[in-house]
Amino acid sequence: MAEKMALAKAINESLRRALETDPKVLVMGEDVGKLGGVFRVTDGLQKDFGEERVIDTPLAESGIVGTAIGLALRGYRPVVEIQFDGFVFPAYDQIVTQLAKMHARSLGKVKMPVVIRIPYGGGIGAVEHHSESPEALFAHVAGLKVVSPSNSSDAYWMMQQAIQSDDPVIYFEPKRRYWDKGEVDPELIPGPLHRASVVREGTDLTLAAYGPMVKLCQQVADAAAEEGKSLEVLDLRSVSPLDFDTIQTSVEKTRRLVVVHEAPVFLGSGAEIAARITERCFYHLEAPVLRVGGYHAPYPPARLEDEYLPGLDRVLDAVDRALAY
Repeated sequence: MAEKMALAKAINESLRRALETDPKVLVMGEDVGKLGGVFRVTDGLQKDFGEERVIDTPLAESGIVGTAIGLALRGYRPVVEIQFDGFVFPAYDQIVTQLAKMHARSLGKVKMPVVIRIPYGGGIGAVEHHSESPEALFAHVAGLKVVSPSNSSDAYWMMQQAIQSDDPVIYFEPKRRYWDKGEVDPELIPGPLHRASVVREGTDLTLAAYGPMVKLCQQVADAAAEEGKSLEVLDLRSVSPLDFDTIQTSVEKTRRLVVVHEAPVFLGSGAEIAARITERCFYHLEAPVLRVGGYHAPYPPARLEDEYLPGLDRVLDAVDRALAY
């Protein structure tokens, strides 16, 4: 039966289910065991599955990912936690030159069933290197799947699907949404991992987002409805690959598109979406595709992050500009 739980708890329950059903699944990372992770996402797992299945690693991201690659070569399915988004870069070389390339390098003979969990994004008042949104850096690398859930149900099921994938998955967890609650049905038959979903239907304009910005776009749609505007909200769910077919279907109906993400607008995932949808929907569009995101600047101190991150007013302003054409 469905149960209401926080997004962080949903990930915990999904990891627990994977550990129970497949002895080759391992959970690894800094403080994931005894502490249960800094956000307590892995709380209780080491106690129940032991230190050989839930492993507290040294503070060495490159070593953590390199070890996971070796374990995958031996038939394991490691789930690696990078403690914060800004800490992933010591492991970037391992991820993009080894993990992402191994399948192609071996002509398909070697599988790389590695999941890299990365809490990402702002909104929690953290210090430097704790609020980054580097998803576009990984989406640009062939051989990696990049996903981000926005709700508890997707957090649970997308983790299951990521662990079952024979290709590496970068699983971005929207840390500001860890405590948001939603229904999780452990008997649900989920749709494809990389398919976008329509979370709210509308007729005047499409809002497309993923991860932490989906909830904001729903709030924008509520505010716009009070002014008689009907906005459709898409949860993209996957950044690589992107489900352009679902976006295209929506835009052909609404004829306008605004893409929202926390990452900087410059060369962000919204740029690729804007380019592709302009190609696909040129004769349907009644306004240019607009993008709302962070600024092309280092992430600011916590007291300024509300000015840096997209908020209700900035997204509504983009909606008004698109509808004014």
